[in-house]
Amino acid sequence: MMSTKAFTLVSAVERELLVGDKEQGHIECVECCGKNLYVGTSDCIVYHFLLEERAQPAGTATFSATKQLHRHLGFRKPVSELRAASALNRLLVLCDNSITLVNMMSLEPVPSGARIKGAVALALNENPVSGDPFCVEVCIISVKRRTIQVFLVYEDRVQIVREVSTPEQPLAVAVDGHFLCLALTTQYIILNYNTGVAQDLFPYCSDEKRPIVKRIGRQEFLLAGPGGLGMFATVAGISQRAPVHWSENVIGAAICFPYVIALDNEFITVHSMLDQQQKQTLPFKEGHILQDFEGRVIVATSKGVYILVPLPLEKQIQDLLASRRVEEALVLAKGARRNIPKEKFQVMYRRILQQAGFIQFAQLQFLEAKELFRSGQLDVRELISLYPFLLPTSSSFTRSHPPLHEYADLNQLTQGDQEKMAKCKRFLMSYLNEVRSTEVANGYKEDIDTALLKLYAEADHDSLLDLLVTENSCLLTDSAAWLEKHKKYFALGLLYHYNNQDAAAVQLWVNIVNGDIHDSTRSDLYEYVVDFLTYSLDQELVWKYADWVLQKSEEVGVQVFTRRPLDEQQNSFNPDSIITCLKKYPKALVKYLEHLVIDRRLQKEEYHTHLALLYLDEVLQQRPGANSKGAEATETQAKLRHLLQKSDLYRVHFLIDRVRGAGLPMESAILHGKLEEHEEALRILVHELQDFSAAEDYCLWRSEGRDPPYRQRLFHTLLAMYLQPGPSVPELAVAATDLLNHHAAEFDAAHVLQLLPGTWSVQLLRPFLTGAVRDSVHARRTTQVALGLAKSENLIYKYDKMKLKGSSVQLSDKKLCQMCQNPFREPVFVRYPNGGLVHTHCAAGRHTNPSPPGPGART
Repeated sequence: MMSTKAFTLVSAVERELLVGDKEQGHIECVECCGKNLYVGTSDCIVYHFLLEERAQPAGTATFSATKQLHRHLGFRKPVSELRAASALNRLLVLCDNSITLVNMMSLEPVPSGARIKGAVALALNENPVSGDPFCVEVCIISVKRRTIQVFLVYEDRVQIVREVSTPEQPLAVAVDGHFLCLALTTQYIILNYNTGVAQDLFPYCSDEKRPIVKRIGRQEFLLAGPGGLGMFATVAGISQRAPVHWSENVIGAAICFPYVIALDNEFITVHSMLDQQQKQTLPFKEGHILQDFEGRVIVATSKGVYILVPLPLEKQIQDLLASRRVEEALVLAKGARRNIPKEKFQVMYRRILQQAGFIQFAQLQFLEAKELFRSGQLDVRELISLYPFLLPTSSSFTRSHPPLHEYADLNQLTQGDQEKMAKCKRFLMSYLNEVRSTEVANGYKEDIDTALLKLYAEADHDSLLDLLVTENSCLLTDSAAWLEKHKKYFALGLLYHYNNQDAAAVQLWVNIVNGDIHDSTRSDLYEYVVDFLTYSLDQELVWKYADWVLQKSEEVGVQVFTRRPLDEQQNSFNPDSIITCLKKYPKALVKYLEHLVIDRRLQKEEYHTHLALLYLDEVLQQRPGANSKGAEATETQAKLRHLLQKSDLYRVHFLIDRVRGAGLPMESAILHGKLEEHEEALRILVHELQDFSAAEDYCLWRSEGRDPPYRQRLFHTLLAMYLQPGPSVPELAVAATDLLNHHAAEFDAAHVLQLLPGTWSVQLLRPFLTGAVRDSVHARRTTQVALGLAKSENLIYKYDKMKLKGSSVQLSDKKLCQMCQNPFREPVFVRYPNGGLVHTHCAAGRHTNPSPPGPGART
């Protein structure tokens, strides 16, 4: 058990003030009301003293008592109990089983002689139910066996209001409202004297132990339980607090929140009501009275009166914190809430939480420290200031006074232990990262983010880059110097970029790529620079570093222009200027022209022709000889052919001149096809290349989107080329057969049959002939169906016409035109199919059908 100095015992009344040189009298009871102290003695004398309190610098106090007067009550028995009723200016004195009302100042009995007889013990109801401000409620244990009586006591009279029987003889009583807490012979009970309902609490033996019953608050009592326990009980018969452990022979108890004070033969013990732990022990022999009066605790022997002076709660808490007893300090601080004004308590409690947080922090209990810092709303700069050089040089922060802790800096706190220091830094990183986006950071985000950046850089932490690429408040000057010190040049570039200094950022990254400075943060830094320039809005910056990125890699560097947002390409970067820049970089130029022609689909002859020429030049450079007809097409050659086929914008004649004699028959065929020179194109494919599949593809390509006759002429031209007179070539005959069999629908069967040699068998052309017959039959039947549908429709119209002619129309001068709503003046009208009649001039001027006369009418 660790002790806490919660109270100081000081003398209030010495024996000499009571009895002088007499030996026979001794103290039996005490009462305190404000500054008035009353002492009842064994020789039936009541003393009145005036207490004067003097505060001490340490937060304690001393007392001096000035005797006002004393009075003998005229009995030979001791004064058993004293109770002050300040509202009535009366002192209730229990002596010789009689309660006498005396004046609080003069100690004279009331003139009426009012008194309560037959009382063994009394208790005042501090939660009265009568509602009368001019009386007090008194509960007595009567000399009548097993009886409790309730009285109303006025200034000069008393009135009994209730007499209650109890199961056993009551020995002690406390009252709250209608509830009596009674110590009977063998047990404690709660008794509602208004309803008569009793609730047993727990047993005890009155022969072995003196009962204690004390009201400690609204509807709650403190009792001396078995086994040396101080038990709490409510009027409902339950306990809402854990018991405190007393000694077995406790003779008195008192409450001075948040403490329970107990008196035995040798000691005064102090327990906390908040955690039930014993906090203090004071030696005190021969004590037999312990009572509390409105927060003032008085203890007495038979010879003197003493006061337990509580130390201020703040001092108790600070003493606990100084002893590193954080949990006890926090429990005590929470418990003090009821005794301190709300605003003052909040300020005090926040500071205590902060102090406790630093104590836990110094013990490396980081989770507990973090929670205390948060709950105490710590100015996070108090924590940052422990770490040398983390606060910006421009920060105006000064530590709290009085200080929240005793440490100058982290070095002192960890005593130079590097491992502890590293743990503290990791904690601060985590804590700052959590609070930077909360209200805790309001007003000093710059200090927090700058400190966090410094910690990340020093620890080579991955989160450094995340901090710099998101919204932050890092101070440029402090942060830049720190990053440079720790050689975090890539991060420094990000810092420059965040502060709108892109030129400085790119130059720094270029120096890293060139090897002028070393930073291995990103192995793909060159690609990162290209990407950065791609999305940069600073044209001057892009042009400044365009040559550098292209020199490093033409294919990657050209992305600065090809991957730019489309709106920026259209408005800011002129393609002609870019092409001029790229003339020194042929690979990049091809990539850029492909971007213009294929991706952006710009319809400009110059770009298409330029791209085709670049393809052509590369193809010619790649070809080993001019006559390599059988060589596989390269990727570039495939791109060239695709461009020649799909584009209609390049200069065809110019390119034909370039490919003539270059050994590029396929490209020549495509170009002749663009000029509608189909026979020449097919001649090249059939006779030079002997690529019959390509010839068929050519026909399909050139007839795409054209009318059927055009398509038919093209296929007939190819067939004629296969069948033209001359030396018999078996391959051409096979190609002709395949053409007919695969594309039967593209030919005029009658015309083809006239062209075919008579030696060809029907079996050879079976697919063609089958398809031709099927198409012919299908065409005839389709025509017959169309003719039948047309006849049916004509018949329907004839029927409608006859029906209209067969119906009569009645016209009178009362009939109105459905357009102008005027009557007909002459027998000339227009009748609509829906039956509506209108003037001829209305029908000529308006073409809108009038509303039908009824449902179901045909229009």
